Amino acid sequence: MAIEITRAEADTLLKTPLISKLLIEWIKGEESEKFPLANLANASAILFENLKQVNWAGFYLYDEKVDELILGPFLGKPAVVRIKPGSGVVGESFEKQETITVADVHVFDGHIACDPASNAEIVVPLTTADGKRLGVLDIDSTAFNRFGAKEKAELEHFVKTLLQYI
Repeated sequence: MAIEITRAEADTLLKTPLISKLLIEWIKGEESEKFPLANLANASAILFENLKQVNWAGFYLYDEKVDELILGPFLGKPAVVRIKPGSGVVGESFEKQETITVADVHVFDGHIACDPASNAEIVVPLTTADGKRLGVLDIDSTAFNRFGAKEKAELEHFVKTLLQYI
């Protein structure tokens, strides 16, 4: 059953200071960890466990040899393994190199559905300061209209922080 929420309710659902603090605390506690996959896996867990009404949180990583985004660390139901740049929300965000929020994935042309319970989505590109495209952060929600400007800003900050450790 889909859940409708107001924009004001959605703005309060993201524990803004908490996810950034959790990431920073985790990273500081794991300063010796340099393996990017481990840090991405724990970032997925931090998001999945601390964002309300989220049913999938994870990463797609770009493989330039095959020009595809390949499923990386995530929490949630099994997902599509390979996505072409420009395909679905994930591929479009990667291709345009911009965060995309979708209030209702069922009306997004070309949406790639992995979990029928997903109703909203946000995808944030992972791009280094020197412009290297690494992939995207993808988060799905069971609530329509789940991600707004506040979530967009916080998740972009989260990604910027994470990029220092992958």
